[in-house]
Amino acid sequence: MTTNTRFDKSKLPSRHVTEGPSRAPHRSYFYAMGITEEEIHQPWVGVATCWNEAAPCNIALNRQAQAVKGGVKKGGGTPREFTTITVTDGIAMGHEGMRSSLASREAIADTVELTMRGHCYDAVVGLAGCDKSLPGMMMAMVRLNVPSVFIYGGSILPGRLNGKDVTVQDVFEAVGKHQAGNMSDAELEILERIACPSAGACGGQFTANTMACVSEAIGLALMNSSGAPAPYESRDQYGEASGVAVMNLIEKNIRARDIVTRKSLENAARIVACTGGSTNAGLHLPAIAHEAGIDFDLFDVCDIFRDTPYFVDLKPGGQYVAKDLYESGGVPVVMKELRKAGLIHEDCMTASGRVIGEELDRIEGDADGKVIYHIASPITKTGGVVGLKGNLAPEGAIVKVAGMSTAEQTFTGPARVFECEEDAFEAVKARQYKEGEVIVIRNEGPAGGPGMREMLSTTAALSGQGMGKKVALITDGRFSGATRGFCVGHVGPEAAHGGPIALLQNGDVITLNAITGELSVALTDEELAARKAAWAGPRQTEYATGALWKYAKLVGGARLGAVTHPGALEERHVYMDQ
Repeated sequence: MTTNTRFDKSKLPSRHVTEGPSRAPHRSYFYAMGITEEEIHQPWVGVATCWNEAAPCNIALNRQAQAVKGGVKKGGGTPREFTTITVTDGIAMGHEGMRSSLASREAIADTVELTMRGHCYDAVVGLAGCDKSLPGMMMAMVRLNVPSVFIYGGSILPGRLNGKDVTVQDVFEAVGKHQAGNMSDAELEILERIACPSAGACGGQFTANTMACVSEAIGLALMNSSGAPAPYESRDQYGEASGVAVMNLIEKNIRARDIVTRKSLENAARIVACTGGSTNAGLHLPAIAHEAGIDFDLFDVCDIFRDTPYFVDLKPGGQYVAKDLYESGGVPVVMKELRKAGLIHEDCMTASGRVIGEELDRIEGDADGKVIYHIASPITKTGGVVGLKGNLAPEGAIVKVAGMSTAEQTFTGPARVFECEEDAFEAVKARQYKEGEVIVIRNEGPAGGPGMREMLSTTAALSGQGMGKKVALITDGRFSGATRGFCVGHVGPEAAHGGPIALLQNGDVITLNAITGELSVALTDEELAARKAAWAGPRQTEYATGALWKYAKLVGGARLGAVTHPGALEERHVYMDQ
């Protein structure tokens, strides 16, 4: 038996596989792996990583997991490492692979849940590096409601070309320049070789870094742990500290839903808005809330976006990358600025066992006025992401306006309708569109795609052609955090569910207004009803079997986070109390 008296093993799930004569067969497996008697009777901590060799986002997670395991052991626990999948958007972008991206978020949450339940682990430290793996891991933590600490794998270092930082966003946009004849083959080859010089996730305030900031603001990650780029050895210190922290949470019985509350979700939405974060946060925050049984949908997120100043100057709308934010004090300094304006709930619990206010009191840094502006003199007075609603989007839509002038935040023009992203991308490449049009890409929602693909290839091509500010684009699909221009995503209900976007025709006049929050089409209710009555129904996809078929059957609308199960409100079995 263990000599560690800090933990009451009789109340922990791992007792079902480690304690009593009937578990001798189970213990024999543990001895086979070199686990000692002492370790068997300690709390068991799952160390879950999304490590794979698909892309630089995840390649460092395996090494970082070893530091976490050292911290768990230091804190008196027995770590057991396991991996789950990741679909990396940068690789999946622009082809059929992107259909797997959002579905992978659910697969990550599901597989972490199943592994934890199957092996009766008492707590989890989750490491994630790429877009959907961050919310997927946090969703699993909240779903299981175990003591949990999240740790981001870190961002990539920026490349350097002609005296300027470059990122993968520049490479996507360079494809458009190349197609337009404004970049040579040799120039494109040079850029692609130097844009991504290290391990780590995309360096701008795209989805991965946005959700990494969320992990600190929501309280699941230790303060400042998301900031250091992936190659920095200082990440190992945060890994070890996270392992120690989870043991403290077990001892105090602080669980994920003690941390993720309505107030902490509001804190998370604040950090997205003030940093000009990815529109995908409008999908992931409601999904995390759903796992806790909290009513917090796209409209709630957008309400917070609307009254939060935008004051952190990050790509794609601004100038700097995650490394610069870290060197300027990181998320804690940003949260200190929010606190000055009374925009942070300070009484929210965090993974350290202290509340946000106590954590911020320990932070000595201050806004530098360059990367992190002072909140009293923000870049703009409202958030970098805005919600829209109207007769074209009764269930809402979302647009990223960070870096856009007030004049650029309104647009009216005739629709040019495409039935899928491929059709739109081919038309853009061939310049089969006109300045002043609103490009509509439908049948790309969670169910209709299936998979709610991101449209970065199309939007980057438009930017590369110099047309990013001369057309608008709306879709029931998603946009990458690297997208810029007047690009509206998450239009709901989606076309597959008979939403108004399914009824649009070429030439319909669409109005987008990010200042008033409007997304409408100049059609009467009677005309829309007539078109709905004549609608032939959703477009059939080629996915009649397999994981994507299953996902399309289960997934709900974007307003509630595109979730696939009833959530905590229907929960009848509490894993930790079994």
